[in-house]
Amino acid sequence: MRLLVLGGTEFVGRSVVEAALGRGWEVTVLHRGRHAPPPGARALHGDRTAPDGLDALAEGTWDAVVDTWSAAPRAVRDAARLLRERAGRYVYVSSCSVYAWAPPAGYTEDAPLVEGASADAGQLDYARDKRGAELAVLDAFGADRSVLVRAGLILGPYENVGRLPWWLNRMARGGPVLAPGPRDLPLQYIDVRDLADWVLGAVERELSGPYNLVSPPGHTTTGALLEACARVTGGTAELRWTTPETVIAAGIEPWVQLPVWTPPGSDLHDALHTADVSRALATGLTCRPARDTATDTWTWLRDLGGTAPQRPDRPPVGLDAETEAKVLAADGPGGGVSGTTP
Repeated sequence: MRLLVLGGTEFVGRSVVEAALGRGWEVTVLHRGRHAPPPGARALHGDRTAPDGLDALAEGTWDAVVDTWSAAPRAVRDAARLLRERAGRYVYVSSCSVYAWAPPAGYTEDAPLVEGASADAGQLDYARDKRGAELAVLDAFGADRSVLVRAGLILGPYENVGRLPWWLNRMARGGPVLAPGPRDLPLQYIDVRDLADWVLGAVERELSGPYNLVSPPGHTTTGALLEACARVTGGTAELRWTTPETVIAAGIEPWVQLPVWTPPGSDLHDALHTADVSRALATGLTCRPARDTATDTWTWLRDLGGTAPQRPDRPPVGLDAETEAKVLAADGPGGGVSGTTP
């Protein structure tokens, strides 16, 4: 297979490139030159926001294109139009954010989509940018040669948003850790390597259409993920399971200050952790255990000295030590701590 990856040097794109090289595919990467692509990939340079940013793609044919762009949709529009006669399939890594807010629990790929998106738009907001890019791909490649990967929460090695790295570094510091409950709250996420494997399988099977791509409901829980993080980082962290009511009353922002976590029963939780993924499962999606994601991400993070890369277009995540200590001080009669994990 001949694969073109637009990006290909960070997180999702890099994982796709590594997986494709591992299968013996011929991989070309178009990137801006800020980071080196994985060894073995053919590197082309171009900035998609510049007028001549696609000049390096003037020649060449590919079996498939993988694109992870998340800013102005017109960058995807221009690439898709340029490549529609020279690539067999266009795989766009989109997001579950393209569904109209708030999607109901258990939503499928047929749920209503966000309004106001356009393939010709400049940068608007994340949801409309992703949907506008989907429209750009569909316009150039048609429904039969487009794969729209509506990913949920993505974790794993190379993460440049900071969610799992923050939890791992917090566990590594040890001591009492504010663990937002309930402990058995179901979580949905996709290990970036499982996403990459599914994407390549979709190319091989010549799939088309939209797919919610995240682990099945119940694949893991808040407890299983955080306990895995505590174990892999040395086991000196003491998880203090704290009720959602206590967390919210303290003014702590779910998802941002406590990455991954969303209050049970909230629109945010239904949107992020209840997607129906039966279509992806039927086409070969498999998801590794939470302990493997935590272990491998910690190994990668330690190799970097503990500091993960950070996307400039995403704000830092995580809870400051002072706020955490104040909430944990509520332990005892009438407090909000519901239990501990040794």
